[in-house]
Amino acid sequence: MATVNGATLIARSLKQQGVDYMFGIVGFPVQGIAAAAQKEGITYIGMRNEQAASYAAQAVGYITGRPGACLVVSGPGVIHALAGLANAQQNCWPMILIGGASPVYQNGMGAFQEERQVLAATPFCKYAAAVEHSARIPYYVEQAVRTSIYGRPGAAYLDLPDDIIRGEVEESDVPSVAPVSDAPRAQTTPESIDAALAALESAERPLVIVGKGMAWSRAEDEVREFIERTQLPFLASPMGKGVVPDDHPLSVGAARSTALRDADVILLMGARLNWIMHFGLPPRFNKDVRILQLDISSEEIGRNVPAEVALVGDGKAVVGQLNTALGDRQWFYPKETEWRQALAKKADENATAIESMMQDDAAPMNYYRAFRDIREWLPEDAIIVSEGASTMDIGRTQMPNSRPRSRLDAGTYGTMGVGMGFAVAAATVAPDRPVVAVEGDSAFGFSGMEVETMCRYNLPVKIVVLNNGGIGGGIDEFPKDRPIPPGILTIGARYDKVMEAFGGKGFYLEDPAELRAALDEAMAFDGPALINCRLNPRAGRKPQEFGWLTT
Repeated sequence: MATVNGATLIARSLKQQGVDYMFGIVGFPVQGIAAAAQKEGITYIGMRNEQAASYAAQAVGYITGRPGACLVVSGPGVIHALAGLANAQQNCWPMILIGGASPVYQNGMGAFQEERQVLAATPFCKYAAAVEHSARIPYYVEQAVRTSIYGRPGAAYLDLPDDIIRGEVEESDVPSVAPVSDAPRAQTTPESIDAALAALESAERPLVIVGKGMAWSRAEDEVREFIERTQLPFLASPMGKGVVPDDHPLSVGAARSTALRDADVILLMGARLNWIMHFGLPPRFNKDVRILQLDISSEEIGRNVPAEVALVGDGKAVVGQLNTALGDRQWFYPKETEWRQALAKKADENATAIESMMQDDAAPMNYYRAFRDIREWLPEDAIIVSEGASTMDIGRTQMPNSRPRSRLDAGTYGTMGVGMGFAVAAATVAPDRPVVAVEGDSAFGFSGMEVETMCRYNLPVKIVVLNNGGIGGGIDEFPKDRPIPPGILTIGARYDKVMEAFGGKGFYLEDPAELRAALDEAMAFDGPALINCRLNPRAGRKPQEFGWLTT
């Protein structure tokens, strides 16, 4: 009878379950898994840091709908990757972290890189298990994949000891496991649908908030039909951008604070009332706001603000129900209302407030001047990666999305350092689309060595580093009579040279007049490119009505 080892079983099982991409760093005891994955037709991308590999795996899960795999060595390799596991869990993105482990027969003996890895991973994922026999690998892979995509998506961890990876078993002794189908699409009750539509009809100042849950559920067609049928104003969450195009005439993203503060009825579509949405509380929200909440998880309903109507179910299915129910109603929100006029007025005021900064040609430049050229240059089908405090916050307003699942940023967990892993993942799974990463200099530094990964695999990612020389802001020169302030980075750091060192194209500029030409040349370059754009160290956002974490 034929035998098969654990490494081949893990690779074969992942492929059978629709896991087509693996990111990692090889070493003891996982080298054989990576080699077997390639033999089974899984695309393996060797990264430079386990955190970046784990970020890449979860981005694949969000973009494709099937989890990506992250492969790491035992002990510190697993611990490094826990950052990505936690980020995936908070973002509700599927991924599978596969950690090597010391042999079972050495447990408790102080083995090489021995660690309590399942215990360490458990708080940060939906499912964590140690494989105790090579023949059971397909069972555990099926459990991990199914758990990661069913219900609210999230992370899974599998612990693979060295002797399980190398262990050989008779193929006839390996139980067969069926492939995991796509997650079932649960509908909500007809009574809830009717109640939600009745509440919207009664609203004077209605608002729809479109979250990344709609992007995950592939509900873009249904959401666009609903918005256009009802003529309701909508606001996208940061990664809900593109489910309905940002330039849609019903988008009120340019008047976000006013829309949130003054709306009297809000339909929350796959978005959570967490810190990103200011918990749904005053002063950012109306104290008497009525919430209609659509979510895949019943546990989320009523978090922070009671929900008047609960629409528990899959986003695509539930919005489809809403659209069907609208067929029996003649109602739509009027085009001429005081609410629409107030939102339009605020949007115009916000545009006026930043106009002078967008037209400021001083060198070094400010954020809005840089984003003026970036916005005009961005291809419509680009996947946009963005991180860094001001870079990401301003970029959310200045870089529009017209397609779903095309905005990847720090997300629910607010994680810095995700950008390069996300960009590698996007370029790997969507080679026919431009991938543009707009990074703050601090954020880029977390995982900047992944530019070597991009060059090695010739992933044509275009990176723009908005370099203000610090975390939140820089200085003109280092002090001579006191310590360097904690948030200050190297002044004028040449991140472009890092890209050039590995064979990519680098640009450095301070004059905004040079930016557009550099962007065009970078896009035309057949490979990865980095534009290091020196900013005024005191450049910032337009004045804000509320503090960033105001409730």
